[in-house]
Amino acid sequence: MQILITGAAGMIGRKLAERIGRDGALNGIPLTKLTLTDIVPPNRPPGFAGDVALVPLDLTAPGAAEALVADRPDVIFHIAGIVSAEAELDFDKGWRVNFDGTRALLEAIRKAGDGYRPKVVFTSSVAVFGGPFPEVIGDDFHLTPHTSYGTQKAMCEHMLADYSRRGFLDGVGLRLPTICVRPAPPNKAASAFFSSIIREPLVGQEAILPVPDSVLHTHASPRAAVGFLLHAAALSPEQLGLRISLTMPGVCCAVTEQIDALRRIAGDKAVALIRRAADPLVARIVGGWPHRFDPRRALALGFTAESSFDDIIRIHIEDELGGKIAI
Repeated sequence: MQILITGAAGMIGRKLAERIGRDGALNGIPLTKLTLTDIVPPNRPPGFAGDVALVPLDLTAPGAAEALVADRPDVIFHIAGIVSAEAELDFDKGWRVNFDGTRALLEAIRKAGDGYRPKVVFTSSVAVFGGPFPEVIGDDFHLTPHTSYGTQKAMCEHMLADYSRRGFLDGVGLRLPTICVRPAPPNKAASAFFSSIIREPLVGQEAILPVPDSVLHTHASPRAAVGFLLHAAALSPEQLGLRISLTMPGVCCAVTEQIDALRRIAGDKAVALIRRAADPLVARIVGGWPHRFDPRRALALGFTAESSFDDIIRIHIEDELGGKIAI
């Protein structure tokens, strides 16, 4: 089996490549080639002795997408993109990277022809939803995003569904909650503080909280995110039906509940390192996101996430800190 991962130098892409390389297979089928691409050079996953192609390129450059699918990978994990705050601040870049890059990839697949129909797993976002929100967002809630990032992801979901319907590919879109706790360094996402207020105190550093403690959000760990992607690759079109984009499960909690979990695990000294400093842009972006979900379709299809924010912190300590905290 040949696998292509776009955005492979990013946190989720890197962890996914490491997991696939460690397994040496996907869905029980041995891996014959792993192609990793990003705008910056990705790294070879440690411990994998098989065929790896490391391809630094801009997916929107002429001919780039065609070059990536020339070997006809069986499964494509399309993770490449820029994040929420960056897409909001740089309108042109957001549309070029998030929308044009995705269209270029899907068009390259379509034009390959000769019956080529790969599995394409696309990382979307809960930012595709916009208010006014009900108390809980169900699978049937409409897509009316309030940010450029959310709009770009929603349009890519629709493209993925249309290309799947036409038989050019076998697609599935995953509406990810905020992935937390992300390892350092922080990215430019508006949601980055959800991770930093946990990550930095655990290593004895100050963290900035730019929104009120009452902000409510849904989270899943990087370990869960990799699990989502791998599980999605195993789903058949018959299992998915025509609605191929799914809202992933996660832990819904307020910022104050995150802080309470940090206190239970690392104590008051860690919590004291959180400094409050309001940021109106971040507050506006985050305020336009949904808070709580009922992901019953995803759960019925076998997707799983953590059951508490304490679990999310413990996973970060295990996976990133060698099981130890600094304070």
